[in-house]
This record gives sequence, C-alpha cells and structure tokens, in this order.
Amino acid sequence: MLESRSGEIACVEVKAGASFGASDWRAMEALRDERGEGFRSGVLLYTGERTLPLGDRLWAVPISALWS
Repeated sequence: MLESRSGEIACVEVKAGASFGASDWRAMEALRDERGEGFRSGVLLYTGERTLPLGDRLWAVPISALWS
C-alpha cells in the first residue's frame, strides 16, 4: 500500500502465477470501499499477458508491463 501526504491510497498486490481469483483482490476491494474517493487505484501484478479490469479502480496488470 502506498499513501500520499494528502492521504490518497494506491495498492499493489504481486502474484507469482499467471492465474488469480477474486480472493486475490478482496482486500483491495474492501480498502477501496472503506476509503471511498481516497482510494486512487489497486493493481494486481501477475505473470499473465493481458491487463484486465477487476472492478472500480482495480486492475490486473502483467508484471512485464513494469519493463515495457
């Protein structure tokens, strides 16, 4: 979890595999719901190949996107 001085939050979860399930981003969902507009975004990094939306302000992003 990253928090700015103004209190805005961004979350990053890292998975070692190419697949994931809803339980893998449940904590980010709960934090988003609790913090409201103060929650900027949540990213689940994984070894897959596609960026996928997981819900409001939540995405699954290939870890390889960090280098490309």
